[in-house]
Amino acid sequence: MTLAAFAAIYLVHLAAAISPGPAVLLAARTGLREGFLRGTWLAVGLGLGACIWALAALFGLAVLFRVAPALLSVLKYAGAAYLLYLAWKMWRHAPEPLDTRISEEQSARGTLGLIWQGIATQLANPKPAVFFGTIFLTFVPPEAPAWAYGVILAIIFVNDAGWNALVVRIFSLPRTRSFYLNLKTAIERTFGALLALLGAKLALS
Repeated sequence: MTLAAFAAIYLVHLAAAISPGPAVLLAARTGLREGFLRGTWLAVGLGLGACIWALAALFGLAVLFRVAPALLSVLKYAGAAYLLYLAWKMWRHAPEPLDTRISEEQSARGTLGLIWQGIATQLANPKPAVFFGTIFLTFVPPEAPAWAYGVILAIIFVNDAGWNALVVRIFSLPRTRSFYLNLKTAIERTFGALLALLGAKLALS
């Protein structure tokens, strides 16, 4: 594989990683409620979850979609419905005050628990399945050597974990937290509208 091919994978996945979605929103809320360190471990889990989807795509997800094309449609519409549900939920609850206190359940959750929550969030979200099973594979040459897969997975992890750690950091800052809390309704409804647009685009594409 050429450097240009790796750069293309980096850019297209980075665009997908930074787009508003459940992972980014969970990272933001964890940063607000639980701070930077705990949110960073969550970001590690989100990166690992993205790598699992990438592995599935590289070693059989595309074949499965070719054998059973209806499965891709099911995943696409399920993903759209999931994003629209999250958008509706966020819009509806936007005016409610945000409780930034850490509950006993959250306090008892250790590093591995946070990592697992990140992995589970990625695996429960059909958006990465659609991305990695379709767009992502068009940038990976069929003749790519085995070592290139390792580089690709490293790119996926750095993009997802790095971006979400940055989101956590921004939302864990006192000034950002104060700004967010003052404009919570407007900000969450903006995110809700973006999620709704993403869901509609996914359903209609």
